[in-house]
Amino acid sequence: MRDCVFIRGSLPMTKSEVRAVSLSKLELTRGAIFWDVGAGTGSVAVEAAVLLGQMGAGTDSAVYAIEKEPEGIRLIRQNQERLAPGFCNFHLVEGKAPEVLKPLPPPSHVFIGGSGGGLRAIIQSVLEKNPKARIVINTVTIETLTECMELIRELECLEYEIVQVAVSRMERAGRYHLQKAQNPIYVVTLQGKEPGSQIMM
Repeated sequence: MRDCVFIRGSLPMTKSEVRAVSLSKLELTRGAIFWDVGAGTGSVAVEAAVLLGQMGAGTDSAVYAIEKEPEGIRLIRQNQERLAPGFCNFHLVEGKAPEVLKPLPPPSHVFIGGSGGGLRAIIQSVLEKNPKARIVINTVTIETLTECMELIRELECLEYEIVQVAVSRMERAGRYHLQKAQNPIYVVTLQGKEPGSQIMM
C-alpha cells in the first residue's frame, strides 16, 4: 500500500518499502493472531488486516494494534476504518507494552515497530504466550540492534535473520533529479523453536 493512502499526523510511520519487507518476513498465514506492538499510525496493522482479508481469513484471524500515544490511537482507528473496514477482528489496544499484552490471546505473528525501551520484556512476554511465535522487529538504532543480538545469544530457543533495508527516493532539484537517502532500517526476524528442532528462515 502506498504511504499516501494513510492518515499520518505527526507520528513516525513505517514506510512502504520497509513495510513490504517486514510483512514478507512475517509470513502471515490464514488463522494468524497478529500483534503490532508500538503500532504508531497503524500502517503495518492495517496492511496486515488487508492481506489477511484477501486470504479470506477475516473471520478466523485477528489483528491487535497496541499503541500508547493518544494521537496514535486516533490515527489507527481512522486508518482502519478507512482502509480495512471489512476486517471484523481488528482490535485497538491502548496502553504500554508489555503490561497490556497479558490479557491478549497468544500471537502467532508479532511486529515490533516501537518498544519504548521495553524490547526485552516485550519479547519475553511474546515467547511466554507462544514459544514458537514469529517476531519481526524494525530498528534504526545500533543500541536496539545490539539488544536484539544479546537476546539471540541468551535465548537459544530462537532462530534469527537480520537484514538491512536502505532506500533512496528520487527527488526533483530544478532541471535535475537526485536520490535522497532514507534512514537505513534493520529488519530482525526471530522465530521460536522447540528444543533440538531446526527451522529454515
